Amino acid sequence: MKIVVAIKQVPSRDSELRIASSGKWIEEADFAYEINEPDAYALEAGLRLKESYGGEVVALCAGPPRVTQTIREALAKGADRGIHIELEDEDHAALDSLATARLLAAVLRGEAPDLVLTGLQSDDLGYGQTGPILAELLGLPHATIVMHVEKQAGGIRVKRELEGGWFQHVDMPLPALLTIQSGIDKLRYATLMGIKKAKSKEVRRVTAADLGVAGPEGVPAASVTVDRLYFPQRIKRAQLFEGDPQQAAARLVEKLRFEARVI
Repeated sequence: MKIVVAIKQVPSRDSELRIASSGKWIEEADFAYEINEPDAYALEAGLRLKESYGGEVVALCAGPPRVTQTIREALAKGADRGIHIELEDEDHAALDSLATARLLAAVLRGEAPDLVLTGLQSDDLGYGQTGPILAELLGLPHATIVMHVEKQAGGIRVKRELEGGWFQHVDMPLPALLTIQSGIDKLRYATLMGIKKAKSKEVRRVTAADLGVAGPEGVPAASVTVDRLYFPQRIKRAQLFEGDPQQAAARLVEKLRFEARVI
């Protein structure tokens, strides 16, 4: 089974966020970067499927030259080869879910995998849309919030997490696309032998122009643009309700229902 895992490099969680001078994105110059955590679980799911059923795992990542580190990390954990869609820093920051999916889809059409795995969402933007959009562009059946995958004759069976502690089991044909929920398995560490082997594994580099999806700016045009990025204003405000407890409770419920709109 040929499995392609789409991974993303994001700022590490302990990074100090600052707004860039443009006011439209964060200042990335001094960041440390790491693999997006949900994508790490997608990679783990792909590696476990390979160990159980054979085949190969391909790590696919779009971004500037620094994402090579994340691709090598995936190779060190057991991926067989990598594909790097090369972008400039400013181009990478301008991509939305649709533009990113168009880049990934252009690569995947040539790879023709049996299974495409992505994380449920990214830690930096959290849209949770790239996987479903990618499935639509490729015309693949897809399932989201997947907790478990097992291969069956003619396809796969997946376990999806629903609300309220419920789960759903779905039988799907192959090829298919799945977005993986965080925490489904224990993540593995790269071994010393794996790190050594990763240095000799293939990492194919392509550009948007090579893929035939370059827009006027060199990358697929984004359908969503950021007008302004800012930190939320911190406001400290308290309101005291006078009267007996029953009256105070009634006023509190009124505020929560009609002003805060949380009940």
